[in-house]
Amino acid sequence: MSDAQERFRNIRLQIEYDTYDPKGPSVVVLPCLRKRSKIIEIVAAQDIVFARAQSGVCVAFSRETNQRICFLNVCPDEVIKSLFYNKNNDSLISVSVYASDNYSSLKCRSTRIEYIRRGQPDAGFALFESESLKWPGFVEFDDVNGKVLTYSAQDSIYKVFDLKNYTMLYSISDKNVQEIKTSPGIMLLIFSKESSHVPLKILSIEDGTVLKSFNHLLYRNKVDFIEQFNEKLLIKQENENLQILDVWTFELTEISRSEFMTPSAFIFLYENQLFLTFRNRTVAVWNFRGELVTSFEDHLLWHPDCNTNSIYVTSDQDLIISYCKADSDDPLSEGNAGSINVSNILTGKCLAKIRANNGFPMEKECSDADDCSGSTSNSMKRKCVSKIRSTVAEALEDITALFYDEERNEIYTGNRHGLVHVWSN
Repeated sequence: MSDAQERFRNIRLQIEYDTYDPKGPSVVVLPCLRKRSKIIEIVAAQDIVFARAQSGVCVAFSRETNQRICFLNVCPDEVIKSLFYNKNNDSLISVSVYASDNYSSLKCRSTRIEYIRRGQPDAGFALFESESLKWPGFVEFDDVNGKVLTYSAQDSIYKVFDLKNYTMLYSISDKNVQEIKTSPGIMLLIFSKESSHVPLKILSIEDGTVLKSFNHLLYRNKVDFIEQFNEKLLIKQENENLQILDVWTFELTEISRSEFMTPSAFIFLYENQLFLTFRNRTVAVWNFRGELVTSFEDHLLWHPDCNTNSIYVTSDQDLIISYCKADSDDPLSEGNAGSINVSNILTGKCLAKIRANNGFPMEKECSDADDCSGSTSNSMKRKCVSKIRSTVAEALEDITALFYDEERNEIYTGNRHGLVHVWSN
């Protein structure tokens, strides 16, 4: 815990990147891509920060030079919908739709990080070209299992691909499959609800072998959610208790509906055998015995709808970094400025907080190459702040995306103005 406090103690606003270019990428023809737009996703890989705006523009910035490397939109009518860093082969996968296709089909492209670093985003190659990913078709990337799941709505076929080399492993063809959930090593198939039960199947994620088939009895109420976590099945129906079912032993645990309200989002902590729930701006940690493990102090989320793009859980699953409501006693946080809170997941303690009165920009000595204003005598060392137009309070306003680079120990935030801010010590 003290190590984490030390790591985040002196984090300051370092630099600002702007995804907006009035000229836009030279290839762009779509008016929506030429407008300033809020950041909704940030991904970092090695020394590159990728920021995707709601408009569909995606930009790569270098942390070494702090310059924009390139736009990832390589076609005149490309709208990028999501990003995924594939660490198996050190590449970035972008999922896009195109105006020429009436934005109806998802297209995937894999581009090696080294090509992007050289400013060659068009050096990638198309993925899953054989698949018809028209809405409501989809593609999902499963980092834990190293798999990709696609769904072709046209013929109701799910396919599982290897994330290392994109070879197809197997397919699932059944019109009654309503949803698929993945968990380490296994996959849960949820079928169409029948009069008094829902049919379920558990498959090996490696080869699609059926490991177990069973029915789960239901009340007549609407099903709020069915979630799979290893051997545990979480089932919640409207106005009913949460049921936690062990699918191998059929042991059933219930949590009273007054204790466990239906959350707006989950994050499963596979390392700790726990799960996070998000509801009404609050975060809680539960175990599979149905016990509340942690309530977080001083961790009221900014976004009421639980925008998980502004929440980051570390790979050791010991810390959660979130964009939160600022303290009422912070005189600089009036208006729309929140704070970036770092909390311990197991204790709920707030370990560090970046807020308007402690995240002042880092000063650095100017070199001759720096563009610094103001005259100074030779006997004085000139100082300037890296090119940042926003104040710290402005950088903490309306944060719409957040990412923590664990290797560099840097936090990246994006806001509604299309600006990306780097926080580092």
